[in-house]
Amino acid sequence: MGGVKGRNAPLALVALALLALGGCGLDVQSPDLFLLTRSGQGPKLTMVVSDGGTIRCNGSKPKAMSDAMLIQARDLSDNLAQDASANLTLPPRPGTIFEFRIKLQQGMITFSDRDTSGHKVLAQAELFAVQAAQQVCGLSG
Repeated sequence: MGGVKGRNAPLALVALALLALGGCGLDVQSPDLFLLTRSGQGPKLTMVVSDGGTIRCNGSKPKAMSDAMLIQARDLSDNLAQDASANLTLPPRPGTIFEFRIKLQQGMITFSDRDTSGHKVLAQAELFAVQAAQQVCGLSG
């Protein structure tokens, strides 16, 4: 009997350790979808969008976004991935008010508000930035 008990002791310790960890409420953080920065003539904006459903604006604490906005952010991240992989850089054109930089896992995209008319996903990114700044972060957009 002593031999059986000895062999099961390590399993019992592992089980107890797993139970203890489960009760600790591990703080697992979701990855960031993208970092968006906006600069130019208007208000500057830095936005970190997390796959866990939060947005941090201008260094503030994370704020929850709606499920619809999270889906929009995930779609935007997916749709920007190819341009990010190519490190798309569109220099500002005359009349530019805002310049945007979006950093994703795949790479970086740089563009201005004058580039969005010919590139649908860039227009979506600009609109997302304005809506998220206003609706989630309480900024003027």
